[in-house]
Amino acid sequence: MTAHAEKIRLPASVNAMKNIVLFLLRSPTSTFGLAVLGILVLAAVFAPLIATHDPYMQDLTNVLKAPGNGHLFGTDELGRDIFSRLVFGARITLTIIFLVSIVVGPIGLVIGTASGYLGGKFDTVMMRITDIFLSFPSLILSLAFVAALGPSLNNAIIAIALTSWPPIARLARAEALTFRNADYIAAARLQGASPVRIIVKSIMPMCLPSVLIRLTLNMATVILTAAGLGFLGLGAQPPLPEWGAMIATGRRYMLDNWWLVTFPGISILTVSLAFNLLGDGLRDALDPKQMNRR
Repeated sequence: MTAHAEKIRLPASVNAMKNIVLFLLRSPTSTFGLAVLGILVLAAVFAPLIATHDPYMQDLTNVLKAPGNGHLFGTDELGRDIFSRLVFGARITLTIIFLVSIVVGPIGLVIGTASGYLGGKFDTVMMRITDIFLSFPSLILSLAFVAALGPSLNNAIIAIALTSWPPIARLARAEALTFRNADYIAAARLQGASPVRIIVKSIMPMCLPSVLIRLTLNMATVILTAAGLGFLGLGAQPPLPEWGAMIATGRRYMLDNWWLVTFPGISILTVSLAFNLLGDGLRDALDPKQMNRR
């Protein structure tokens, strides 16, 4: 029976995913976001094949060379190829995005849905804790955590994750409040389902689309926060080719050597914009009104 049910559900899920992708491709802005993120993933996966030079190799005879002459984006103050460092830096960016997402998403979803469904003192305590985190700008709070943990890429990821879950929790709580009085939830209670089962089986799946959209929109903030920490020397440490750290080292030479900060800055801007545009497209694609039209 289970195998047969899986066979029935699988085509529906595949068809739904296909409809979402087709909807995104019909929007130029969403298509741009998908294309940029696709390029980012390909660059990270095939970095050794795409990079034209060793990103860590110093060549003091080619210091601060302008773009061209074998170096597509020029070289930095140590003669390292900037294009190759940007390509390998895509791996660091994707690592930050992936690790923050798998931490922030579940934490925010669990806290938000549990607070919204259970209510009472648990809801009050958890939402006051959430308010404390929301009362500080994410970058300032991340700086405080990294200062306490010590400057490193791993600590920067932990700090960003610790400051990124409150908006997810707030959203999940708001969604749970709308679902907890629904008829199907009341029916589950009458059948003897425990609160944990109701939250996991009935409420979380309903909140998941909104949480995924919010996570996608939050990725732009995550990238900018990671770049800010790297710029301040509290994120990825040299010689890692993190985009924010590249801007930090290049700012001393930027008046005469514009390419040191221009290309990493464009990379950060483009990827952040792509996540925002993709998040907007997902919000429209998962809108029930849009689904009914399709």
